[in-house]
Amino acid sequence: MKRLIICLLLGAFTAGSFAQEKAKKDTTLIKSKGDTVLVITTDTLSKKKKTRVTFEFGKKDTVKKDSTVKEFRPSSKFSTQFTFSRIDIGLSTYLDNGSFTLSDANSYLERETWKSSNFGFEVFQMGYRFNSYFKIYLAAGLDWNHMRLKENITFQKKQPTLTYVDETIDFKKNRFSSQYLRVPLGFQLRTKDDEKGNKVNFVFGPEVGFLINGKLKQVSNERGKEKFKDDYNFEPFRYGAFGRLGYGGMGVYAKYYFNDVFAEGQGPADFKNLSFGLMFGF
Repeated sequence: MKRLIICLLLGAFTAGSFAQEKAKKDTTLIKSKGDTVLVITTDTLSKKKKTRVTFEFGKKDTVKKDSTVKEFRPSSKFSTQFTFSRIDIGLSTYLDNGSFTLSDANSYLERETWKSSNFGFEVFQMGYRFNSYFKIYLAAGLDWNHMRLKENITFQKKQPTLTYVDETIDFKKNRFSSQYLRVPLGFQLRTKDDEKGNKVNFVFGPEVGFLINGKLKQVSNERGKEKFKDDYNFEPFRYGAFGRLGYGGMGVYAKYYFNDVFAEGQGPADFKNLSFGLMFGF
């Protein structure tokens, strides 16, 4: 494919560079596997100062003796690559028994809405492209969820259940976070290029996550900046679904996890995470 693109560009460039007063026609043929050849005909019209490139497919017996024939190998449909893509920047919210309003029992998890965030990205992917419009890929990356707590509490480390103590300190920041290795399986649909060379992409599929760690970050006048790391009873293995819709290099996303935020029997039951926002790097 790379050679094909280079040949197409060179053919168009050469046609434009050597235009004459009379229309000049150049033919380049690129031979693929088997007998089929791609015929690229370039007509340079000097009076109108326009270059027209046309394409057609034919058999090898249509090749003229004075034509240039170049061999190329079609690229593999399977790909593996390191990448930095699908960068998520959004909000993280939670459903308590299906409601966005917390129950009295879970009121200690009350958050500042616009400061409770989700951030993540992917660094590796392998996939199979069936055609120009459909691809399946398996990726891996990192994902963070940050709860900006309203209450002046401190979660305790190494406890069998989620445990906290009330503080007399007025925290400037009290952020409770989880970090996961995320592994999505994506089914990607996309359109043809528009006149600007961009596509509309839609991706959906399941996603699983493996807990890396939990973290509590607190800032106050009395104690300064403090950080504590523990698993904090977060669910070690989460699973859910995601959807992504974008144009060109950016778009929007949403992710919902079917199991609870905290491990079974170690935190609030039926307490689930929903994240959504902007995404960069399709």
